[in-house]
This record gives sequence, structure tokens and C-alpha cells, in this order.
Amino acid sequence: MPLPPLVEPAAELTKEEVERYSRHLIIPDVGMAGQKRLKNAKVLVIGAGGLGSPALLYLAAAGVGTLGIVEFDEVDASNLQRQVIHGQSDVGRPKAESARDSILEVNPLVEVRLHQTRLEADNVLDIFRDYDLILDGTDNFATRYLVNDAAVLLGKPYVWGSIFRFEGQASVFWEDAPNGKGLNYRDLYPEPPPPGMVPSCAEGGVLGVLCASIGSIMVNEAIKLITGIGEPLLGRLVAYDALETTWRTIKLRKDPATPKITELIDYDSFCGVVTDEAAGAAAGHTITVTELKEMIDAGKDFSLIDVREQNEWDIVRIPGATLIPKDRILNGDALAEIPQDKPVVLHCKSGVRSAEALAALHKAGFSDAVHVGGGVLAWVKQIDPSQPVY
Repeated sequence: MPLPPLVEPAAELTKEEVERYSRHLIIPDVGMAGQKRLKNAKVLVIGAGGLGSPALLYLAAAGVGTLGIVEFDEVDASNLQRQVIHGQSDVGRPKAESARDSILEVNPLVEVRLHQTRLEADNVLDIFRDYDLILDGTDNFATRYLVNDAAVLLGKPYVWGSIFRFEGQASVFWEDAPNGKGLNYRDLYPEPPPPGMVPSCAEGGVLGVLCASIGSIMVNEAIKLITGIGEPLLGRLVAYDALETTWRTIKLRKDPATPKITELIDYDSFCGVVTDEAAGAAAGHTITVTELKEMIDAGKDFSLIDVREQNEWDIVRIPGATLIPKDRILNGDALAEIPQDKPVVLHCKSGVRSAEALAALHKAGFSDAVHVGGGVLAWVKQIDPSQPVY
């Protein structure tokens, strides 16, 4: 059933606004009252990346009066495959500023507020407090739990989206929903998955157009909540498979076992970046790319093993490395391929997966094995900038 409108209507629409939003105004369900609510709405979008890009553009086009953007990153060339709010000339610029300029080009009547900072437990409540609705399209679990818990503490609804390769999901979470059927993200995921279990888009990739599919769903939910029309995704999760072109709807219910959220916590510790085993293995067994280059230049006899996947290997590699994907090391299949009579050096894209593989090697008896902090990304940045990054 529809929920009451989240936002009271603005006093009026100007002649310019009536002409701009006329295709909304002639929809009976939206009409003048609905458009005035959109004008009066304050919506905060977490990130101006894959999901934030289409969401911000369509929220602006729809006439949402105030848009906040939480974003501290800069535009990179690898973003342009999916983050359509940025262009080639924006590479190297702060994403928040690039997004603001694109929004104002789409709709100069929108007020844009920039929060150019990393969202943390010590600033999230102050940032969220002045907004009616939050849209969360982040790609890491620590921020997702932070957004959820802050929204619960402030009694605010938020729209959530997630993408990976060819699959996307979206839902609405609102602990204090007026229909008595409120729930939050922890009712769906009580605890984060083990570190390294779910790769990020940066590690696993994402089909660019999938961002538009899920981002537009998120905006649709925002419009419904603001105006009080339609059936919001509260209590439902929609899952999209772009390869099969199929949509599934999964019912969600409040889990009585979900602990009540009373405070913010240390979300990095709660979610973890790597397992305790990996962190322990990496302690005292990590070398820099500069040290790796010195070993290569000195002609030292060692085995350099790349634990990424074949498709990543095809993009960029460190000379002299042998490809053995991490999972083959973790399940033991590749242990016989690793020489025991010479030093072993592991690396991946950034150092996370190689730390996990390093822990497995230490358990298997390769006690002197080390891994390269920063991985291929650090190698390209510091040693060989002629190679591409991804």
C-alpha cells in the first residue's frame, strides 16, 4: 500500500517550473501537488559514481529542489564507462564538483550541496540530518552499514542499490515507516560477508549500462516516497539479471532477532578489509613495489606469483610474474605448482587478495613467502606508468 507523502508541498511553482515539468503535471498521480513536493524535497545521494551518476541526473531532471552529494574522490578515466555524470574533460577533477556542474546543466533550478568528505561515524549524523531521504549506491559493506545505522537513528528512509557484473538489486529501508512494517538493512544482512568473499566492482567489474537500470529504479522509489504515490519497495527487494533480462521480487520481513540500533560503531572493524589471518600473515611479510623492482633488477632468483584472474592479467601485468588465481591457492589445487626451493612473492591488484593467499601459503609451509603491498596499482603508479590501470 502507498505510504503518506514524505514531503510537504512547496507554496507554488513558477511559470518556468510549470513549463519544465509539464509532462509530470499532466500525470494525475503526480500533478501539481506531487511536483510541489518534489520541489520541496531534500535528497542526499551517497557517491557520484556508477549508481549516483544516473540517480543524480534523474533526480535533478525530476525537479527535486535540493540535492546533496557525498563524494571525496576524483574522476578517473576508468569511471567514464559507467559514471555518465562525468565527461572526458572532468578527468582529474573532484567528482562532487563535476557532478554539480552536470546537474546544473540539466536543471539550473536545483540547489546542489556538496559534502566533499569521506562519510564517517563522526560526521554522518550531521550530514544526514537536514535531508528528507537518502540514496545509497556505495559499493562497500562498511559504508552500507554506516548509512543504515545513521538512517535508523535519525528515523529517515533510504533507498539502497547494489550492482555487480550483470546483476543488480534495489530496495527501500525505513525502520520507522508509518505503516508499521519498517525494517532496515540488517534485517536483510545481519552481518557482513567474510572479508574477501564478495569482490567490489573494482575487482569484479560491472556492465556500465546496469548502473542506469538500477539507478533509475532508485530514483523511481525516491519519487514515490516523496510524493506518496505507488507501492514503494519497502519490504521487497527487486533483483535484475541483465544477461537473462529477468526481474525477481523477493519479500523481506522484519527479523525479530535483529538487535536494536542504539549507536554508531567502528564499521571498518565490523566489516573488515581482510581476515585476521591475512592481516597476521601480511605483518612483517609485506614488501613495496620499489623493493620488488630492486629484486628484479638485481637478478634475484625468486617466484613472482600473480593471484588475480585471467581477465585482469590480460589488462596489465608485472614482468616475470606467473598467473595462479587466488582461489586455486586457497583450495590447495595450485600448491604443487609453487616452487619450494626459492623465495615466493605474491601480488594482486591492490594487496587484499594477495594477503589472503599469503595466509594460505604460510599455513601450507611456505613460511618465508611475502606479498607486495599496493599490488599492480602501486607498480604502475610508482614503477611503470606506461601500463594501464583498471
